[in-house]
Amino acid sequence: MRMTTAQRRARLGVRHLLAERGRSVEEAAGAVVALHGTDPATVFLSAAARTGTPGPGPMERALYEDRTLVRMTGMRRTIFVVRRELAPVIHHSSALAVAVKERRQLLQHFERGGGFDGAWIARVEGAVLAALREHGEATAARLGELVPELREQIVYAPGKPYEAKQGVGTRLLFLMAAEGLIVRQGRPAGSWVSGQHRWALAPEMPVLTVREAQAELVRRWLWSYGPGTEADLKWWTGWSLGDVRKALHAVGAVPVELDDGATGHLLPDDLEAGDPEPWAALLPALDPTPMGWQHRDWYLPREHRAELFDRSGNVGPTVWWNGAVVGGWGQRGDGEVVWRLLEDAGSDARAAVERAAAAVTTWLDGVTVTPRFRTPLERALREDPSGRR
Repeated sequence: MRMTTAQRRARLGVRHLLAERGRSVEEAAGAVVALHGTDPATVFLSAAARTGTPGPGPMERALYEDRTLVRMTGMRRTIFVVRRELAPVIHHSSALAVAVKERRQLLQHFERGGGFDGAWIARVEGAVLAALREHGEATAARLGELVPELREQIVYAPGKPYEAKQGVGTRLLFLMAAEGLIVRQGRPAGSWVSGQHRWALAPEMPVLTVREAQAELVRRWLWSYGPGTEADLKWWTGWSLGDVRKALHAVGAVPVELDDGATGHLLPDDLEAGDPEPWAALLPALDPTPMGWQHRDWYLPREHRAELFDRSGNVGPTVWWNGAVVGGWGQRGDGEVVWRLLEDAGSDARAAVERAAAAVTTWLDGVTVTPRFRTPLERALREDPSGRR
């Protein structure tokens, strides 16, 4: 079987709820498996692009009241927001392996940079858990008051040109989250764009074997992102190639030929491409769609990347037309949403992008969002007073 680039783009629009919007923020999160949560604003803007729900209220209710969505450490040490029922899958397939490596490195850094051994780390972890049991929720700053050891400073790379100091709490709380002991659960201090989340004790979750969890995660990824290659899955999950192949075998994935000659994979009962109406979308920095594959030529031309990515490979705000990235967008200092096409996509595309930009402006309602990772085009649009498009 062969799936063309045009078919892949059509499928992307349908599966990621960009051609046909979903009904809820929970549906939006499930459509892309996991919303990127490193930048707090991304979670809200990614869901809004897929639902059109007015303002941040629906996402805030899902995260902080109904708890139908969970913010957690997952694949590649990245923070994600996922549907509550998916949390055990990500925890057992990916987060625990991240935690094992993180604890090993943490112990090495703490011993070299501060003289703190494993017993000291265990005592501080116990104090953090006791504090959260007593107080329910607390920001990292508040935990530093309750557990003063979290404010200790250690020296990273002592004697090196890049030697630096970092608080113990930053790394230790990350480790405890990866191990499933604590979660970023409470409403943040500040507005919906704030990253000062409150920590809480993690609820118990079902136990899965690693193989069960990996197979389920791959099944969901193939539904949302397939066809994808082994290299795409290896990059997205952060697993070994062996683990990727075992999971593909477990779900009965079938090979498909792609236009670039590579071999993609699909679920055996999911070979349709879809046929959506023309669509445009403005997706935020770190949105899961542009970050969903390692090989991106079929939807993101190489000549656009220097403008749309930072030096670490983080994607900025993107403009989409019918399953391909055709430009980028940003906000001026006064909050106006502005955009620029990097290729001539035609008059229909320009009109559709204009409407999408107006919808984002309305949704933001005067709030200015600065991406955590700035990209050349986003910076240029913010600083250029001359106009858009």
